[in-house]
Amino acid sequence: MNALEELLTVLVDLLVPLVRFLARLAVSVLLAPLVAATRALRLLEQQLRSCGRVLADVLRRTDPQYQTLPLPRPEDERQPAYRAYAFGPARRDLRLVAAHGRSTHRRLTADALRAVTEGLRIDRNAVLALAGYTGVAAAVLLTLPVLGGALLAHALAVLLLGAGARLAALLLAGLDRAALTVRHLRQGVLCPHCFERVRRPEYECSRPTCRRRHSDLRPGRYGVLRRRCRCDERLPTTLLAGRYRLPGYCCHAHCGRLLSTETGRLAEHALPLIGGRAAGKTQLMAAMLAVLQRPDPDGRAHARFADEETAERYRLQREVLEIRGHPRSTPRAPHRAHSVLLDRDRPPRLLHLFDTAGEHFVNREDTDALRYARAARTFLFVLDPLAVPAFWDLLDPGQQARLDRTLASSVQPQPVFDQAVQAVIAMGVPLHRSRLAVAVSKTDLLDEAGLLADGGRDSDRAAQWLERELGLGNLVQAMRNEFGEVRFFFTAAVLTEDGSVHPSIAPLLDWCLADGRRARARARAAAAAVRPLGTPSVANSDERPAESASL
Repeated sequence: MNALEELLTVLVDLLVPLVRFLARLAVSVLLAPLVAATRALRLLEQQLRSCGRVLADVLRRTDPQYQTLPLPRPEDERQPAYRAYAFGPARRDLRLVAAHGRSTHRRLTADALRAVTEGLRIDRNAVLALAGYTGVAAAVLLTLPVLGGALLAHALAVLLLGAGARLAALLLAGLDRAALTVRHLRQGVLCPHCFERVRRPEYECSRPTCRRRHSDLRPGRYGVLRRRCRCDERLPTTLLAGRYRLPGYCCHAHCGRLLSTETGRLAEHALPLIGGRAAGKTQLMAAMLAVLQRPDPDGRAHARFADEETAERYRLQREVLEIRGHPRSTPRAPHRAHSVLLDRDRPPRLLHLFDTAGEHFVNREDTDALRYARAARTFLFVLDPLAVPAFWDLLDPGQQARLDRTLASSVQPQPVFDQAVQAVIAMGVPLHRSRLAVAVSKTDLLDEAGLLADGGRDSDRAAQWLERELGLGNLVQAMRNEFGEVRFFFTAAVLTEDGSVHPSIAPLLDWCLADGRRARARARAAAAAVRPLGTPSVANSDERPAESASL
């Protein structure tokens, strides 16, 4: 019995561990798929969530640990602006997502394998450990194509974004060029200071505390619709988006000064005033500006000044007109143009009136001051009849006494015209397609001296008077030979008794601003309706003169 009991005890001691092992093995085998699946799903969830967080943190730039590649800095760019996202930062973010996603994937996989190995060391359950390794391997096999596909989709999105942004930039740049072509600005705008063409003005940031200048404000790598300045201000990149509202500056190194208001939006027209010293150019221009400032029936002026400097100079010239004084001679150095916005025209226009010192029309070395004439297709020649010696020789002593010869120009009209025409032709201006208005100035003085008949004051009558009375037939014929269209006007740049501009100025201005046959026809009709200069002023007349049609 004792031997039997000992045998049974030995058998029990052998069978119990075996049963336990078999039971544990059975349980492990049954739980292995669940353990593998749990481990795989857990690691898969961690991988996807962590890689999604990496993507979000890289794109939002909220976590410094993922910003291991520098962003393009405005300090290193050709323009003081940030690169648009599609033109650099998008590729940088893609590289960061790929690098940190790969690092996160490796780290989480290593952590999962380490956890399975630590469980094997504690439990010594090879089946469950094998299931854990199987689950990790399954998670890796599942996440690799998912994350690889996501990364490929990200790369494709970056590629499409870059291509779309470049295509949009090209289309917007094309529309911008088309808009400039319609406004006759394809060759650039005209600088009123140096008289050069500015193909691409430098636009100043609209933020008062910044004032950085952008020399190439177009759709491109720094923005398609808007550009982000270094100060974070958003600037429009196209004409239609309002780029013209930004202050524009001349891009030439010898100038760099502020352009006129709304430069780059309106079609620009240059009107040079040509004439000798003291011929009356400045006073005539002041009278023309006064006509433009005359209110329309709705109470608004036909034009407004394009810059404060023009407004200030006009205020001084207006005072000279009101006191019937004589303005100081135009400085010999090139003077800034008088710029006005004709925003009530259809289409609106930006008009530059250039008044150059008379010396520039006599000395050949000074005619470079006429370089603004390259942009002009209408010219205004101011002819002072008092500057013609033959005219004085025909006057009797009584008539000479009634005229103040000190008011006459010191240069005869013929050399002034010849020199100016030679300079303009040398600049390549097609005079045969250009127009010339000839303003016979100071005719109010001639009327007071009784030297002008009360006949018609149309263009033909003025041309005949210049040929017969002043002996300027050669000059009149030269004007008609050189220019495609010539018109003559008797003008008096003075104010009438009621403070309005003399009615002889409006037809001249109307003809100079006329665009097209119909407008010129209206100008001719308005000129024909002007009264002789010797008739009573508006204040003493029962009828007001006919208003200029286009003004």
